Amino acid sequence: MFPIESLLSAMLMLEPENVNDRIFFLSDMSGVLSLYSMDKHGSIPEPLLPGGMALVNPHLMAGDNYHVIPKLGKILVMIDKLGNENYQPSLIPLNGGIPEPLLGDKYRDEQIACVHLDKDRNIAYFFRDNRKTPDIECLKVNLGTGEVSSLGTSIYGNICNGVSSDHSTVILADSYTAGDIVLYYRKPGMTERKLLFGIPLDQREGKQVPPNGIGWCSFVDEDKGLFFTSTIFHDNGGLTYLALDNPSQPVDIPVNGLQHSGQGELVGLRKVEDDLFVLEYNIDGASWVYEGTFHVGASPVFQAGRVLLGAPPLSSGVVLGLEWQVTNHDPLEVEYVFAFTRANTPSQLYIIPSGAESTATRLSSEKVLGIPDEYLSAGEDASYTTFDGLRVSARLYLPSPKLGHKGPRPLVEYVHGGPQGQERPDFTWFSMPLIQYLTLNGFAVFVPNVRGSTGYGIRYMKWVDKDWGGKDVRDHIEGLKRLEKDPRIDSSRRGVVGRSYGGYMTLTLASRHPELWKAAVDMFGPYDLPAWLSRIPPTWQTFFRLELGDPVTDKDFLLERS
Repeated sequence: MFPIESLLSAMLMLEPENVNDRIFFLSDMSGVLSLYSMDKHGSIPEPLLPGGMALVNPHLMAGDNYHVIPKLGKILVMIDKLGNENYQPSLIPLNGGIPEPLLGDKYRDEQIACVHLDKDRNIAYFFRDNRKTPDIECLKVNLGTGEVSSLGTSIYGNICNGVSSDHSTVILADSYTAGDIVLYYRKPGMTERKLLFGIPLDQREGKQVPPNGIGWCSFVDEDKGLFFTSTIFHDNGGLTYLALDNPSQPVDIPVNGLQHSGQGELVGLRKVEDDLFVLEYNIDGASWVYEGTFHVGASPVFQAGRVLLGAPPLSSGVVLGLEWQVTNHDPLEVEYVFAFTRANTPSQLYIIPSGAESTATRLSSEKVLGIPDEYLSAGEDASYTTFDGLRVSARLYLPSPKLGHKGPRPLVEYVHGGPQGQERPDFTWFSMPLIQYLTLNGFAVFVPNVRGSTGYGIRYMKWVDKDWGGKDVRDHIEGLKRLEKDPRIDSSRRGVVGRSYGGYMTLTLASRHPELWKAAVDMFGPYDLPAWLSRIPPTWQTFFRLELGDPVTDKDFLLERS
């Protein structure tokens, strides 16, 4: 028997940033998640916050945990109070210290989240949730002077989604449901934002508008256009250029030089400097990250260059934060740092030194105590075709042969939350120690990413809108039918477990199909949907009423699906 404490013994190493000769990162080496720094050539990590002060897991946090601000000699840290998620921006010295509130008590008991920070100009953008109304306010803050400017409010977000090089133009985004984005812009002297791209909800007149999935907008071509990821032309994501003098005509940008294969989606585009970008894909749950160049012109194109991670030996895993520093401008040279994990490997820190031929060097050596590496399950592909022909991506974690278990294994199905979420091969995510614990004790674990999951395109994700407890249930049943044919699985002994939406689905599967299960464990899943929708925070209600249903006008339907 292996205790769960062994699986929790490996320290988290997350969200690194490199500044000069130091690497800053998040870790729970003190027992709570906190901020540390070390020499990039190797040293004992130094704590930067007082003992016992816990930061929020970046998996769960709105916005960023921290940013190093070299020109101010400070670090911006987002700190809440005992996990209440009311983040407040604070500053500490580069070598650590007692956090000092950046904004005083003005926004006490409210959630302030950092969505963008310009280290060169010491300007940050936050969204503000006052916890009382559904309105979200965008705040522009000069970190040097403390000056705060409001860029307006909206019940749909009004979140900073791009900034020009001189900060004279800010792109603001409203989001109705997942992927349904409308862009606005605001300049100095304007009393309110103006529409840039998309159709606002109150102007749709009942018409269906395809979700565009617009991501962060980088200003390019001397600030004459925006460059971003979207689903305007490709359901699984692509690159798009939008000229600011012709915003009604987005341009599809082809991508050359990709080396991965499989199904997934484009999830991120970040500007390094000038025309150099970092491009990130999620392919069947695994991260692929490229360095590449955007060529603007009569026939614009993006040329992917070297693979930063995704190819062996950094394959079949998940990136947990990647940052860089420019070490030389002419020619341009960049040093990258990142954290990386797999289903059976704790997170580790890596550095790619400057230079086109440089390869990644591991800086940490985290391990699980008391359990040999070969006893942990890497998982295997268990994707299947569901009842209506849709492909469902899934993984099956089987006990390691080294454990010596004989005969077909009892099965546990694990259902992730969201439903707009995805179970990935990520050892740092709280479900993976549970999955590994089950395999160590002889169980097989089935993890399907059924319709509604992220990672497989916008249509796949939207299949579950206003259909919780509908076709998603049938997807689970079809996956179980497939496993009934697997001689390694004992389908007469099955259990199901899930959290949040996964808890809801656990209760739904157990109550509607009790004959399938010997046990079911719900972890904080809603069971009375109208009551739940009425109790969630005001800023959540706007989204869930559009995505799931209205607790008043759709009460009968929601009760039927409860």
